[in-house]
Amino acid sequence: MPDDNRDQAGRPSPDALLEKARAETRGRLKIFLGAAPGVGKTYEMLISGRAKIADGLDVVIGVVETHGRKETEALVAGFEIIPRVEIDYKGRALEEMDLDGILARRPDLVLVDELAHTNAEGSRHPKRYLDVKELLDRGIDVYTTLNIQHVESLNDVVSQITRIRVRETVPDSIIDLADDVEIIDLTPDDLIKRLHDGKVYMPRTAERALTNYFTPGNLTALRELALRKTAQRVDDQLLTHMQAHAISGPWAAGERVLVSIDHHPRSASLVRYAARIASRLRAPWAAVYIETNRSINLSEAERDTIASTLRLAEQLGGEAITIPGREVAEELVRHASANNVTHIVIGAPKKPTWRDWWGRSITDELIRKTGEISVHVISGNEKDGTTARGIKAAATAPQLDLKAYLLATVYVAIALGVSIVLDQVLDVRNLALVFLMAVLTSAVLHGLRPALYSCILGALSFNFFFLPPRYTLTISDPESVLAFFFFLGVAIIASNLTATVQRQAAAARQRARTTEDLYLFSKKLAGTGTLDDVLWATAFQLASMLKVRVVLLLPEEGSIAVKAGYPPDDTLDDADIAAARWAWEHNHAAGRGADTLPGAKRLYVPLRTGRAAVGVIGLDSDRRDGPLLTPEQQRLLDALADQAALAIERVQLVADVDRARLAAEADRLRSALLTSISHDLKTPLAAILGAAGTLRDYFASMPAEDRADLLSTVVDESERLNRFIANLLDMTKIESGAMEPNSALHYAGDIVGSALARAAKILEHHKTEMSIPAELPMVRVDPVLFEQVIFNLLDNAAKYAPEGSVIQIEGWADADNVVVQVSDEGPGIPPADLDRIFDTFYRVRKGDRVRAGTGLGLSICRGFIEAMGGTITAGNRRGRPGAVFTIRLPKPTDIPKLDELK
Repeated sequence: MPDDNRDQAGRPSPDALLEKARAETRGRLKIFLGAAPGVGKTYEMLISGRAKIADGLDVVIGVVETHGRKETEALVAGFEIIPRVEIDYKGRALEEMDLDGILARRPDLVLVDELAHTNAEGSRHPKRYLDVKELLDRGIDVYTTLNIQHVESLNDVVSQITRIRVRETVPDSIIDLADDVEIIDLTPDDLIKRLHDGKVYMPRTAERALTNYFTPGNLTALRELALRKTAQRVDDQLLTHMQAHAISGPWAAGERVLVSIDHHPRSASLVRYAARIASRLRAPWAAVYIETNRSINLSEAERDTIASTLRLAEQLGGEAITIPGREVAEELVRHASANNVTHIVIGAPKKPTWRDWWGRSITDELIRKTGEISVHVISGNEKDGTTARGIKAAATAPQLDLKAYLLATVYVAIALGVSIVLDQVLDVRNLALVFLMAVLTSAVLHGLRPALYSCILGALSFNFFFLPPRYTLTISDPESVLAFFFFLGVAIIASNLTATVQRQAAAARQRARTTEDLYLFSKKLAGTGTLDDVLWATAFQLASMLKVRVVLLLPEEGSIAVKAGYPPDDTLDDADIAAARWAWEHNHAAGRGADTLPGAKRLYVPLRTGRAAVGVIGLDSDRRDGPLLTPEQQRLLDALADQAALAIERVQLVADVDRARLAAEADRLRSALLTSISHDLKTPLAAILGAAGTLRDYFASMPAEDRADLLSTVVDESERLNRFIANLLDMTKIESGAMEPNSALHYAGDIVGSALARAAKILEHHKTEMSIPAELPMVRVDPVLFEQVIFNLLDNAAKYAPEGSVIQIEGWADADNVVVQVSDEGPGIPPADLDRIFDTFYRVRKGDRVRAGTGLGLSICRGFIEAMGGTITAGNRRGRPGAVFTIRLPKPTDIPKLDELK
């Protein structure tokens, strides 16, 4: 944030000192930032931790992921490791960092790997970076690691570069919180070589990573992002240091550009010039307007120019800043020095040379005061102004307030009465102060014109009633003439100054109200999640602040249609529809009061973002003719429209991302279905055709044993084909919502036994053990569907478990559920696949020895179990290899008693 410490030149910035004080009360945070996995962040963190141990610090490991890398595992040896805590999540035991154990141990420094990690459900904090913040708040120093793709503000950029959306992100405020950021850098070639050498991922995973993510182009772009983010953080730290120690800039460690604008049309060309400089220097920049006492007297057209120029600066990527002050050059230098600005852009002076005799121009003063800051003096182009709005402004001619003039007369009359009383004891020249009080009262309460009126009326009253000869307008005494004119001059100056202060105060109050309304509007928009909510909030805010009727139109099927209104209104005549469409297509205002199609009932203004128009605002009022909005209202409309357009674009982008995700998922399912049909349908058909053809051609000459084998092949492959088609039909029912279980009370052991008998041929090379107690409570299930679930689980276990291994089926009851568990002795489920194991057409990568599957069996299991009101989870066995599938069905509460059955 820019620091504007106007009244404390040469003194430290209070904000910077406050930030420094906060940092001293908490632990220090150091982030090891990398462009991609595998660059050596964890390795470097452990090396730094060992160095701190050598310095005598108490260092422990909170959590470090070695990923099987021998070099990293060797470095971990010798550290004290805080044991992780186990958290049960859907039947699986997950290990997380023991935050309470670290707080109780209270070391000097703790090493925490993978800052962006999402904690298991049931942890104190949902994200690991929140654990780190608690450690810092307790005064414990933290070393942690982070990849650039996990930074929240860069998430969209990384997704665009890599085509991969990173779900685990860390807010930028965490990087701002860091006392030190150390970038761990490797060239793309070196990192790719590490992948080939197996130092980052296992060979099969590394092969996929090289194809999809670790390409030279991706790594180069991510590397640049990491370097830029680190440089930005270092630049912020330098600025904070300078402000905390009252160091006057600039320190040209990095470039910053500032452009000074005013009410002249050439300001737009200055802003564009500053944007070009900043782009070449790759530097942040800002446009600054210094609001002096003279600003109150600007015309509406000049105010409009300032607002449009600041808006242009924001559209070009700069920051728009308005600073109140006395002298433009002085405030510019103070702001530039406080914010380490290295370049100032200002327009060349336009006033005649002879005016330099009365004082230097702002440009000359700036050049003399800037010191080491480079000043770019640009002539600018008056014609290169901001784009005209194309809307005629409503008249703002001041109305004659008779009440104000009447009250001013009353104040003078009161002053006259008081003066008549005081005339007995005071000198006549002192009575002028009483009339001066009436003039100041009129200026404070009613403005300049009533004050001038009271000034003239008071002067005449003072002359008529108190200056000799009295009761005439003639003044005989030369001293009285001098007193009269001095009174008149002082009254005029005082009334003018007082009225100016009053106008400034009124303008400040109006600005405060408008700013508060805009802030509340932006806060409301930030909390809305649907397009309808955004549109209704926008329509209401526009109607209440501008006192107009509002309709909002958005593009729909190549045209534009009304989506919201306040008061609700969706009727537009042909002229209005034409004006609204023209405004949308040409990104320019049209309709009532505009240069284009002024015959329309409403004024239509496009909702614009940096990309294009996203919609149109239609405005109308009870006044049937003439322009709708004053210049001040037009500027307010611009601010409201900008916020609304960004909110609409945000909602639409989220919808676009969701549609793209659904389209990608549909493509994946379509591809998986085609692959499955081409393989799983074609393979059994080929076997059936081959066996049947052989039997037809060689039946007579074929031994009986061979004929039996071929017939068995036909039967087996037909059953396999039947299972595949049944799975497709079941999945279709589940996804269409047509699945309606025919549930009744059943003993789970009977259904499991039936499934084992049905799967006997599949399990002929495995051993099966069933342990379901006879006293197990009955469950309310559809027996056909539940048997299919058990069959699919047994089929899955037979595919992955080696021949001769044991497949176990166990059952028990807990407080609320009946649990049935199927476990095998296969290789288990890779951790990365646990969350997707039940997805449609998703298959765990397996070796050639494992017979193919469709990727539908487990998805059908989940669909059937959830349709019957239960849950199914997947996990791995503890202490030994193998997968575990756990079914939980709620205990029925309506089991009849034995007496009732009898």
